[in-house]
Amino acid sequence: MKSNKILNILIALIAVIGGVLFLRIFGVDDMESFKTDVDLQNGIISPIIYFSTFLFYAAVGIAIVLSVIGILRNPENLKKTLLGLAVLGVVLVFAYFLADSNAVLDTQGKVIEGGEAGSSVNKWVGTGIWYSIALGLVASLFFVWDLVKGLIKS
Repeated sequence: MKSNKILNILIALIAVIGGVLFLRIFGVDDMESFKTDVDLQNGIISPIIYFSTFLFYAAVGIAIVLSVIGILRNPENLKKTLLGLAVLGVVLVFAYFLADSNAVLDTQGKVIEGGEAGSSVNKWVGTGIWYSIALGLVASLFFVWDLVKGLIKS
């Protein structure tokens, strides 16, 4: 019960800080000088960006730490997690071999700066695209399987 109160206080504190930073943006009187004065923009907008970035990293860090703690407490979950990571690794290797590192062209057929043939960035972008396609196909197959299984049970 005590941790619930602490969590509620923490949530309220985060909300108040975020609200104050957000309201500072609307408190700008002279919008013309705000559009042109970089120091004024940094003074008003940068704090909310830093606060949001901190909250994002904190949420990711907490999620990772709690996941690792949960996995270590239950060895069966550790086996399932390692198997899942191994499957994702195999799919990543498969996607890497499907990807190419051809030159990236604009609408006039000219090579875009940084998109030269053989670039490792091109290779990894292609890998990401193929990885997404492969995971989407697997997810679609499991969705259809679950749908068919549900129809058979009915």
